Amino acid sequence: MKMNRRGLLGLFGASAALGGAVEAAAGAAPSVAFVHGVASGDPGTDRVILWTRVTPAEGVSAPVNVAWRVLEGEGDRVVASGRFETGADRDYTVKVDATGLRAGRDYRYDFTVGEIRSPMGRTRTLAAEGAAPVNLAVVSCQLYPGGLFNAYEVIAALPSLDAVVHLGDYIYEYGAEDDAYGMATGAKLGRTPEPRHEIVSLADYRVRHAQYKTDADLQAAHARAPFICVWDDHETANDAWLHGAENHQPETEGDFAVRKAAALKAYYEWMPIREAAPGALKEAIHRSFHFGDLASLMMVETRLTGRTEPLAYEKDLTAKDGPDGEPVLDLEAFHAKLNDPSRDLMGQAQRDWLKGELAASKAKGRPWQVLGNQVVMARVAGPDVAKTLTPEQVQGLMAMVPEAYRDQLEQALFLFSLGMPFNLDAWDGYPAGRERLYAAFAEAGVQPIVLAGDSHAFWVNELKDAKGERRAVEFGTSAVSSPSISDAVGGFPLGPLLMQANPEVRFCDQSAKGFILLTLRPDMAEAALMQVSTIFAKPFEVTALKRMRVRAADGVLTEA
Repeated sequence: MKMNRRGLLGLFGASAALGGAVEAAAGAAPSVAFVHGVASGDPGTDRVILWTRVTPAEGVSAPVNVAWRVLEGEGDRVVASGRFETGADRDYTVKVDATGLRAGRDYRYDFTVGEIRSPMGRTRTLAAEGAAPVNLAVVSCQLYPGGLFNAYEVIAALPSLDAVVHLGDYIYEYGAEDDAYGMATGAKLGRTPEPRHEIVSLADYRVRHAQYKTDADLQAAHARAPFICVWDDHETANDAWLHGAENHQPETEGDFAVRKAAALKAYYEWMPIREAAPGALKEAIHRSFHFGDLASLMMVETRLTGRTEPLAYEKDLTAKDGPDGEPVLDLEAFHAKLNDPSRDLMGQAQRDWLKGELAASKAKGRPWQVLGNQVVMARVAGPDVAKTLTPEQVQGLMAMVPEAYRDQLEQALFLFSLGMPFNLDAWDGYPAGRERLYAAFAEAGVQPIVLAGDSHAFWVNELKDAKGERRAVEFGTSAVSSPSISDAVGGFPLGPLLMQANPEVRFCDQSAKGFILLTLRPDMAEAALMQVSTIFAKPFEVTALKRMRVRAADGVLTEA
C-alpha cells in the first residue's frame, strides 16, 4: 500500500491549520489562528475530551472566548455545544469535556472564535454494550528530529478506527546541539527542536509541545480519532523515576519536583486527556476504558508514582577483589540489588486498583483485558553471541558496526555473556515488582494482552512468571520516528539473536518503524505490526511486518 499525503489533510480539514494568522471579521473577538489543529481523547460512553489551541495575534494577551460544537451524522445537526475561555495562564489551550453524547457513535467537532473556524475533527464514543469489533492503533516514541511521522499518515487514513493508544514519549526533552539525540537526521530534514536547548521550564515544555503539534501527519491522526494517552519518561526527562531522572542534574537544572510539575502542567494543557480529579495526584493517570461487552483497556503509570530508582551497569555493577587479589565484577552484589523486593515500577495502590479493574472486567464477561503499559515486560536477557555464533561470525558482524558504536556494543556483549538483562529501564530492572504484577493477574483470573512502547522495536512475547506459569501475551510497538538500536549497529542481527536467547520472545524486530493495529473480536485478537518503509521521505510504502493472533478461548498465540 503506497501512502501519499495529497488530499489526506483536506479530508479532515487539517490543511486549514497550516496557514498563517487568520484575521477575524470586523468587530469580532481578537484575531486568532488554529495552527495546532484539533484533537479528542479519553472517550466514554457519553462523553469525550475535545482539544484545540488558539494562537492570538501578536501582542494580544487578553483572554479569548472560544465556541465549540459537536455534530452527529453527515449534516450540521449540533448535539452539544458551549463556550470556553482561555488565556495565557493555560497557554491559550482549550479543553472541553463534551457530555450528553450517545454510546458507540461517530461525531464531528470544531471550534470558532468570531468568524474564524478551526479544522473539523472526528471522534467516537465507547460502546455501552455489545461486542462489535474494536480497532486500536498503538503508538509510541515520536522524536521530532528523528524523522517524519509517516506512521500517523497511515493511521489518519485507516477506514475503521476506535482510538489511538499512545504509550508515551510523545515529546522529547533534548536540545538541538549537533550531537544531540536524533539531530544527525533532524539537520538533514529541517526538523530542529524548539526551543534549541534542553527543555526544563514551563515555557520550554509549552514551546516543545506546540512544535510537535504543528506536524501535519500528527494533526491528521488527532483529527481522525480519539487518543488515549499516558506519558513515559521523555515528557519529563530521560529515565525518569519517582524522585529524579538520568537526564536531570539538580546542580544546574534545579529541583526535579519543580521540573516535573512544569512538564505535567504543559502535558495536561496540550494533550486531550481528562484532567485529574480535584485533590488527586496529577501523576496518577492510571484509568480504564471499557468497549461494550468486548474489552477493557487499563492504562497504567510506571514512571512518576511508584518507580524506584533505576539501576545502571556503570554505577551498580561494581568490582571486588578476586581470589588472586585482582579486581573482578561483583555479580552477586549486583543481583542482590536487582532482586531487592522493594524495587517496583507501579506501587501497591495502583496494583490493587489494577487487580480490581481486571477482576471486574472478567466478571462482566468481557473476553479481553488490555494493559496500556509503557516499557517491555518480558524477561529478556541480552544475547550471549558466543553460544550461537563462531568467533569468525562475531568478527564479521562487528566489522559491519559503525566504528563510533563498536566499543559500546562490545561492552554490552560482554555484559550479556554474564547473563545480564537487555534493558534495566524496562520491567527486567524490577523483577520483584513484575512478580507482584503477575500475582495480581493470577488473582484476578486473567491473562491480559500487554501493550508496550519505549524500546523502539517490535515485540511479540509470551510472558511467564518466575515459576514458568504463563501470565500474559505482550505486543510491543516500535517507534514512530525515534532511532532504534539497529540504526546504530548496522547489520548486527540483534532481533534474531534476542529471539534465540529468550524463550519468552516469539518475535523481535529492532529496526522497523511504525505502529501496531490491534483488532479485538469476541473470539480472536489480531495484532498487525505495521511497518513504514522509510521515515526520511514521502511517499512511502506500508506493510504488515508480522500478524499474530490470540484465541479468546484459551489464549493460544499463533501467526495469522
